[in-house]
Amino acid sequence: MPQQYRPSHPTPGKGAARRRGPAAGPHGTRRPRTQDERPRWGMRVATGLSVLVLGAGGIGHALVTQLETGIDRVDPFKDMKNRPTGGHGLNLLLVGTDGRDKITAAEKKEYRLGGAPCHCTDTIMLVHLSADGRRATVVSLPRDSYAEIPAHTDRNTGTTHTAHPVKLNAAYAEGGPTLTVRTVEHMTGVKIDHYLEADFTGFMKTVDAVGGVEICTARPLKDSYTGLDLPVGTHELNGGQALQFVRSRHIGGDADLGRMQRQQKFVAALIERATGRGVLLNPVKFQQVASSVLGAVRADQGFGTEQMLNLGKALRGFTAASSEFTSVPVGDPSFPVKGIGSTVKWDAVKAKKLFQALREDKPLAVRAPAAAARPKAAVVDVAPQQIRVQVYNGTPTDGLGQQVDAALRATGFDTTGAPLNASSRDLGRTLITYDPRWDRSAKSLAAALPGSELRAVPGQGGTMRVSVGADHDQVLRVRAESPHTGEFGAVRGDEVVCP
Repeated sequence: MPQQYRPSHPTPGKGAARRRGPAAGPHGTRRPRTQDERPRWGMRVATGLSVLVLGAGGIGHALVTQLETGIDRVDPFKDMKNRPTGGHGLNLLLVGTDGRDKITAAEKKEYRLGGAPCHCTDTIMLVHLSADGRRATVVSLPRDSYAEIPAHTDRNTGTTHTAHPVKLNAAYAEGGPTLTVRTVEHMTGVKIDHYLEADFTGFMKTVDAVGGVEICTARPLKDSYTGLDLPVGTHELNGGQALQFVRSRHIGGDADLGRMQRQQKFVAALIERATGRGVLLNPVKFQQVASSVLGAVRADQGFGTEQMLNLGKALRGFTAASSEFTSVPVGDPSFPVKGIGSTVKWDAVKAKKLFQALREDKPLAVRAPAAAARPKAAVVDVAPQQIRVQVYNGTPTDGLGQQVDAALRATGFDTTGAPLNASSRDLGRTLITYDPRWDRSAKSLAAALPGSELRAVPGQGGTMRVSVGADHDQVLRVRAESPHTGEFGAVRGDEVVCP
């Protein structure tokens, strides 16, 4: 049975914090957060707004019109020119902002939300709803993505800037919603139809309004910065604890990439809870949920009653099984840029294919075969898709390096596809060398190569090196807690929620 938690808000809008349940953070002194430890946003945007629109199809036009008047409006498409041509389906840009100035002092203490609000966005999600209304695709765009911002006028200083490179989250800080939309369209080639923005106040209240969300964890999740402390098993999270779950980024070396997987997992779980209980087809419950998030929502002028009803009808009966989640394929997770620092450089070829699939309204993920048809994959900390591998043949057996490279790639590892001969061809035991900064990735790789030796090599960089020895027998299947399938690492929603 899942562990039960009390709501973080006794009634929508009052914001009174309650004592944390069994999944509380560690006891003892809580050190203050520094400026660079502000919460990272992402799925709370999707959840708050998805909850709002999911029920629209089951609610009368008059009620939706009444609720619409409570949405704060913004014009993100003002004076935009040379936009991408529209494709099939509907594209929404979901942006999360830091809204800690709207929550109580008790909640700030309870959920470790110290510091001043940054009035910025750290994670952006591009949501594509298929033309037939049967599939939703959620693409996370890393906040530190290398981006080239178009020429614009800084909204804070009024200074005119020419196009220049930045991290993606800087677009909102410099030019608000308009510059954010322009930048994302420029990077993806996908035309944005609607813009939706929310802060985490609405997120917390939304989770409480649907009665909490169930999450299962295959390994312990603990982050001393946010207070997250979940043992292995199934948990029922209230709004505040859900906030800890989605903003934690100190659970391992994968930082934002792992955080995005947890955010996507929560999106699927929230959809499952909302649609499974019929929350959003109940006019009374829908009004409670909607009133909880409207104060924290901003949307474009075109997202009105008609759009809410159409989207709600398309999502009626929507389940996690009809959704798929992915992140933009990354080519270099630590791409240095002068004056900016380390950025996340997209894989240009794979990213182009991903966004082309969105424009053409094609699904990203391939349904995984039945479990009985293939060996069960071992669960590892880091998804194999995030691990770069160079294979070396340390034996006199010709073709063994190519064989191992292909087997590792088949289970998801990002191999170079060009194995080399090791300096020594008489290696008895398979050797994995790795940079200590990527120790969790090395352990995940070692799980696929049973019996291999791990050896730390400071300064080696992010690429793992596998020297195949004479003891090599097989490559085992591995997967992260949220298993990836398909060319773009996309996962179906029903593969990331508790059974």
